[in-house]
Amino acid sequence: MADGTRAALVTGGAKGIGRATAARLLGEGWAVTIVDRDREAGAAALRELGGGSALRFVAGDVGEDEAVRRAIEGTLQAFGRLDAIVSNAGIMIRKPVTELGLDEWQRVLATNLTATFLLAKHGAPHLRRARGAMVTIASTRALQSEPDTEAYSATKGGLVALTHALALSLGPDVRVNCISPGWIDTKGEPLSEADHAQHPVGRVGRPEDVAAMVSFLLGPESGFVTGANFVIDGGMTRKMVYV
Repeated sequence: MADGTRAALVTGGAKGIGRATAARLLGEGWAVTIVDRDREAGAAALRELGGGSALRFVAGDVGEDEAVRRAIEGTLQAFGRLDAIVSNAGIMIRKPVTELGLDEWQRVLATNLTATFLLAKHGAPHLRRARGAMVTIASTRALQSEPDTEAYSATKGGLVALTHALALSLGPDVRVNCISPGWIDTKGEPLSEADHAQHPVGRVGRPEDVAAMVSFLLGPESGFVTGANFVIDGGMTRKMVYV
């Protein structure tokens, strides 16, 4: 765009946290490319978010080098710049470690962790030019676990470490920060009073809660923040539980 509108690329942007982030950024005047494997959800996002020429959807698997390269090049062609990347796409395969196939392990790593490497690799020159920012979406599972989540937890812990490594490698031109959400109701599931009450803030999280932090981390008011991990979980990881 010739008017100097800032441009962001959001992966996993067709649903949940990614979609809420795209909506937030559009509302703040950004141009946004959303990348997702789900073509149907991507088409719905284009219809429903109402971004006009400021919103693009690219179907692709961000665990693949060519898909990431294509998404970044398309953003540059459409908007003329790249100011921010939000690496949000993620999948979980929950199985006992003795039953988890190597192909399944590698699929989770590709989507959840390798994708961020590829986004940084291909996006860094453009982010440097814009003195932009990058936000990765990890999880409180980087800090605590449930059984049978080895692949997912490993990738989320890796994202926290990759974030501070990128912050040092790309700074001072590019700031890189991480958000680790807790329980976020991304599907509009029925929730009980007990579900809400177990959180110190009194409710389960919403995608918009994470999108608000993404907005802050991409904006000028966070100019002294890089390499950090922000836990957004309603206080759950600070709550002692005795059974």
